[in-house]
Amino acid sequence: MRSDSQKKHPFIRKSLLELARESESRGKDSSGFALRDPLTKQIRVIKGDIAATQLVNQPSFVDMLSHGLDAYKKGMGFCGFGHARLVTNGTQLHAENNQPVIKDNIVMIHNGIIVNHDAIWEKFPQIKREYTIDTEVIPALLRHFLDQGFSLSTSMKRTAAELQGTFSIAALLADQNKFLFATNNGSFYYLTDHQQFFVFASEESHLKKQLHANRWGSVANDLTIQHLQSGTGITLDLDEMKSTLFTLDPEEKTDALDSHCTSFEIRLDTIENTSNRKDVVIDPAKFINRKKEQSLFQLLENNQEKIASLKRCTKCILPETFPFISFDTAGICNYCRNYIVKDRRSKEAAFLEFLNSQKRKDGKMDCIVPFSGGRDSTYAMHYLVNVAGMRPLAYTYDWGMVTDLARRNIARVCGKHGIEHVIVAADIWKKRAYIRKNIIAWLKRPELGMIPLFMSGDKSFHFYLRKLQKQTGIDLNIWGENYLEKTDFKTGFGGVKPEFDKKTIYSLSLSNSLQLACYLSASMIKNPAYFNDSLFDNLKAQFSRFFQKKVAYYNFYDFHVWDEKTIVDTIVSEYDWEFAVDTDSSWRIGDGTSAFYNYIYQTVAGFSENDTFRSNQIREGMITREQALALVNKENNPRYETLRWYLEIVDLDFTEVITKINAIPKLYH
Repeated sequence: MRSDSQKKHPFIRKSLLELARESESRGKDSSGFALRDPLTKQIRVIKGDIAATQLVNQPSFVDMLSHGLDAYKKGMGFCGFGHARLVTNGTQLHAENNQPVIKDNIVMIHNGIIVNHDAIWEKFPQIKREYTIDTEVIPALLRHFLDQGFSLSTSMKRTAAELQGTFSIAALLADQNKFLFATNNGSFYYLTDHQQFFVFASEESHLKKQLHANRWGSVANDLTIQHLQSGTGITLDLDEMKSTLFTLDPEEKTDALDSHCTSFEIRLDTIENTSNRKDVVIDPAKFINRKKEQSLFQLLENNQEKIASLKRCTKCILPETFPFISFDTAGICNYCRNYIVKDRRSKEAAFLEFLNSQKRKDGKMDCIVPFSGGRDSTYAMHYLVNVAGMRPLAYTYDWGMVTDLARRNIARVCGKHGIEHVIVAADIWKKRAYIRKNIIAWLKRPELGMIPLFMSGDKSFHFYLRKLQKQTGIDLNIWGENYLEKTDFKTGFGGVKPEFDKKTIYSLSLSNSLQLACYLSASMIKNPAYFNDSLFDNLKAQFSRFFQKKVAYYNFYDFHVWDEKTIVDTIVSEYDWEFAVDTDSSWRIGDGTSAFYNYIYQTVAGFSENDTFRSNQIREGMITREQALALVNKENNPRYETLRWYLEIVDLDFTEVITKINAIPKLYH
């Protein structure tokens, strides 16, 4: 912000604090702020493992901001930027991994995930790795190309050509009088008059609130929110406040070299481990090895022989321990007898015609796609972009159980297609603490019907989806729910009879909703340990799931035939889609909770979600009963690495928890 804008924009401090609060929706694991102080010739950086709204109350931040405003009052302009982080790789307990990242005289913030950063470090041995965070490779490459004599924009183009995944960055160079912005997926919005000021944010709604509050005085009437499109960047001269737009196409004509100015010193203030949180394993693929932990691995039960002796349906593979199951004289279960095969193939053409009618002529995004990073939502996103020609907005609700694997797969898809990705991050540490308390309560009095309580924290997904619809003005939302995932047994263990005619796989009739509520209430009264501080969050989540109105909701697989081979082959060939280390299955590997609850169901009841999924495939004529039995025989093996990761991040002892689960009386003895 130029100094001569002072009279028109007197609310810098308040605007910064509001933007900090808004940005917290993207992550609360850590935060940071950088300020260019022309009085002291310093770029001051403060960061720590606390949320943004806590950071701005730190004495060091207050002091930094005061210095910046003093320089602004003396006619030297104002330049500051911040970041709220959701930890992917690089623990938040080490200051160097938190953002802004400082590397090679560059101060940078980055939204997204670079999935090939390990390969880049190997390809460019002349750049030196110091940290574990993926962001580090971006300023390292940028400096590498700058040192070869390329201009700032050309260096960014060459850097972008090496990166796979998603990035939206803002970088301040200590030896140049320019700010750099770039994005490959469009998660970048800004306000500017090209003369006096430039304000940016990761989401349009953050800037809309600024304009609505008339934070910028009368000049705000002449402003509109600009969208930095995917595959573009901006260099901003900090003296003249003139911005230059460029594309990230490396073949585009290069510009002139940039002149260097007086160097600024980078000064770092850190707030280290103020929350007293311990470091946790982020990626089981890198940090857990069952061969080195044989004593723990051998605790896991796998009672295949006893389970194999269970009576099963002669058509599907559901066992006699399945809730409300019954068999006729031919041995066929009631779930098979009441199953209705739906004709989806005939609906696809009409669905494509409908999608075509929903395309916006102004080039803006057409629909919101809830994106978990799983195989089904990945393929749905692929289809919508490549076949239907839609411009989707990806949405992920991260409640602490979205695996790093899922995040990387999301980055692969969004980065390749330039898809803007909105992440709404819960207070992950609090959510995990709730899970821990509910598991401890459950272990005191184990009931299979209470297991869904472990996953109730993710149901706020529905609330924030509706909020995103209102913020963006995009009503149409297309989900990748797979109709084969119908798992009646989860509520069945709570006394809820199956609904064979339900319209959506997770819906419940009013009577069954009341039945489930009565069961949950009775179980909680019998086990007062459930009355902990997670109670309100659990109630809010369940309300969001069952009573939150779904607006303009369509399920992709209601109109497109689900084909496992086509889906897996496509996402692997198109996106180098990544699999988990502890299973050959491509299902549920992006969900950190599934390995745990499926271990309980399999150990106690003799079946898991895999049995229901494969049974539904049999009913649809997709696979034979023999194929299904062979598949579940492998898929129901305990997933040690993910189980270890899950119990580690919720701070529970692996040996104690698994031993207690193994001691629960089996339904098949």
